Amino acid sequence: MGAEETKAGFGVIAKYYDALNIDADYKKVADYIEGVFSLYQKKPESILDLACGTGNLAIELSNRGYDMTGLDLSAEMLAAAAAKKNAGKVLWTNQDMVSFELYGTVDAALCCFDSLNYVADPGDVKKCFALARNYLNPGGLFVFDVNSKYKFESVYANNSFILEDAKKKVFCIWQNRYRKKDGSCDFYITLFAKQPNGGYMRHEEAQREKYHSPEFLERALLDAGFGKIGVFHDFRLTAGCIGAKIPGRICFAAQRL
Repeated sequence: MGAEETKAGFGVIAKYYDALNIDADYKKVADYIEGVFSLYQKKPESILDLACGTGNLAIELSNRGYDMTGLDLSAEMLAAAAAKKNAGKVLWTNQDMVSFELYGTVDAALCCFDSLNYVADPGDVKKCFALARNYLNPGGLFVFDVNSKYKFESVYANNSFILEDAKKKVFCIWQNRYRKKDGSCDFYITLFAKQPNGGYMRHEEAQREKYHSPEFLERALLDAGFGKIGVFHDFRLTAGCIGAKIPGRICFAAQRL
């Protein structure tokens, strides 16, 4: 069977994003977020989901009664989100999380699934934090996660992965190049999607994530006007040493002062 090739961004990846991330447990993450709310003794009504992607978490929280706004830089990802069941209850907005504007304030802001690692410039991370604080009501919560140093160095590293979804007739090859010097990792993604004629269309995309240390993130939160910072691991309300070999994500919660 032949394979046609095209260069693609999230216009193609968005279509298959959920199929290639079937292990993502959005209900678990929503449970964790509500656990954070309880820990801080907060009952938010309105929530902003930064870098919401294909909208699964925003829709899950909307189904639980929250007034959700989903924000993402990719119009294609938002289109995939808007096509889902119950998506009409969410306000979707196509903006960059380091330069967005809202019509009003919210009670909580989220940035989940290591989306913040895609912001490579530390100055832009600080801009994101400042905007999150600006659009939070007094006492509002900011909840986010980043990939740990261990994940960058030992899981991503210079490894390659194959992701496949037989039902969607799509598979991709994911190759990494990690640079320890600056803590960045380039992802080279080659996706093959089966076509009606039996052939495969090949799409390629390059992405980059950057490691941000917990120390930098805590300082940036404090500088932005947050306090009562909590640090957790892998969407579980268990605190631990940030210097440990955390295999997955470091999760933060902070309150607007």
